[in-house]
Amino acid sequence: MAMRACCVPRFPFSVFRFPASVTDTRLVPARPGRGVLREKRSRFLAFASPIESAERAAEEIQRLRREYHEATHVAFAWKIGSGDAARARASDAGEPSGTAGKPIALAIEAAGVTDVLVAVVRTFGGIKLGTAGLARAYREAAARALTEAGSRLLRETVRILVTCRYESAGTVRRLLRPPEVSLSEERFGAKCLFRILVQPSRLVDLTRALEAARLTYQVESVEGAPKGR
Repeated sequence: MAMRACCVPRFPFSVFRFPASVTDTRLVPARPGRGVLREKRSRFLAFASPIESAERAAEEIQRLRREYHEATHVAFAWKIGSGDAARARASDAGEPSGTAGKPIALAIEAAGVTDVLVAVVRTFGGIKLGTAGLARAYREAAARALTEAGSRLLRETVRILVTCRYESAGTVRRLLRPPEVSLSEERFGAKCLFRILVQPSRLVDLTRALEAARLTYQVESVEGAPKGR
């Protein structure tokens, strides 16, 4: 991404305001998890997998279909991201509509995690469970896998590169408000270079302040964010 040279009218320095603390975090699986449920001879084998993209979810689903090629169904649901940026998908994989994918998705929501795929491999045992029985079995199997996977708190940060003349270095340092806006790296050569880590909820305020001070900056990356489309 090209460096942004800010040539905008100077605003009062009070443009950089921090509201009450907002936590830019989300819960993600701590590890892969597995759960097994047997219901009237049918076996429901559930797998909860941390994922970062829809492509990674598709690869894992295909792997399970190859490994359990004799299974009757491989239903799944996944969720990536959080808030307005969250993306999700669910599939009944040939089961009656709403009896597999949706119950798995409900188990994910109940667990409160994201960046996760839960796939449930069903082997039919010869006795029909009915739509209500199927939904309960898929949700319970998914919940068991999610419980084993556990959760951990992931903090998102945006990394910004700021370059300036030596006389502006003090201005950059005055913008720091740890832990919401913290200094990751600083270098001094022909110009001063600062790498700043900022929580997403603080990003707009920070970039406005940088522009108000006529400082050149570049958004380098978002750490802890889901990848892909």
